[in-house]
Amino acid sequence: MHDSLFQPLTMGALEAKNRIFMAPLTRGRSTQPGSVPNEMMATYYRQRASAGLIISEATGISVEGLGWPAAPGIWSDEQVEGWKLVTDAVHEEGGLIVLQLWHMGRLVHPLFLGGNSPVSASATTAPGHAHTFEGRKDYEQAREATTEDIERIVEDYRHAAENAKKAGFDGVQLHGANGYLVDQFLRDSTNLRNDEYGGSPENRTRFLREVLTALIDVWGADRVGVRLSPNGETQGCDDSDPAATFGAATRVVEELGLAFLELREPGPEGTFGATEVPKQSPLIRQLYSGALVLNSDYTPQGAVADIDAGRADAISWGRDFISNPDLPARFRLGSAIAPNVNVPHSWYGSGPEGYVDYPMLTELEQAAAG
Repeated sequence: MHDSLFQPLTMGALEAKNRIFMAPLTRGRSTQPGSVPNEMMATYYRQRASAGLIISEATGISVEGLGWPAAPGIWSDEQVEGWKLVTDAVHEEGGLIVLQLWHMGRLVHPLFLGGNSPVSASATTAPGHAHTFEGRKDYEQAREATTEDIERIVEDYRHAAENAKKAGFDGVQLHGANGYLVDQFLRDSTNLRNDEYGGSPENRTRFLREVLTALIDVWGADRVGVRLSPNGETQGCDDSDPAATFGAATRVVEELGLAFLELREPGPEGTFGATEVPKQSPLIRQLYSGALVLNSDYTPQGAVADIDAGRADAISWGRDFISNPDLPARFRLGSAIAPNVNVPHSWYGSGPEGYVDYPMLTELEQAAAG
């Protein structure tokens, strides 16, 4: 019924066994202090290794860039060792996993930074509240990154990419979406600069290009991907001409020859803010010749339709992979998709509940057989 979803896909040097990808999902289970991956996280990813590609949860490239309680990092040797548990588990099950590299920019609250201000493209303040270890706090104004800051942050990305290789990942994905630092440079509501990193869409893609070039230096373009969210406002980050901005960003991705490009195009119930603006994926499909992965609110039928029509090469699922660790098997068999329960607490809770305790189909069948 869903044959298109089960065809292999070559993306540069990455060989996905199917087109059902696991989208990056922040779950907040790393060991504190130190933001270190652990055995429970390895179990979680092992359970989901039947995905054609696992894109890891967003992972902080530095202390400065990480502002989410108990999200993992990739800047320390201890974190590298923790991630080895995860990559070994996924590879033992025949899976493929890339690490999503994350700098949150202005969305890091000063509580994570010893009271110092976060850094962003410009001195702006995000709307709403930050999640901190002390509860919800209003965001505070970021300081504009100097050119020295930018050079340093690019090197932080490079170091994180090197650590991802040491940890045994199959590649990396740059988080360029959802109003975080790369997105803050891309969009004109948050990038108010008048130097070579601001102004025209081409200038606003300069930071994206420099970061991707650093990742390619470490991995080769055939093991590097990027995630963009080209549609409407997200966490206070918006653009007056998304076609021009994300067309320019896509040209960078195409020129650099990245292995894959993932686009988040949320529906009315999407996290980080919904959008009714026209989708940019048709334009991006014309500009980018590599593997295009679409994400958000897909049914299996919708995924097959978009793959068969050539609108996408693969689809990534997020929330459905939380409560259905064997999601590809359920799609193949036409089985019921288990709903998420106890959310959003279980999404970001600290223990195994709502994390590694969702049963596989085989477990359900065994229980029913008694």
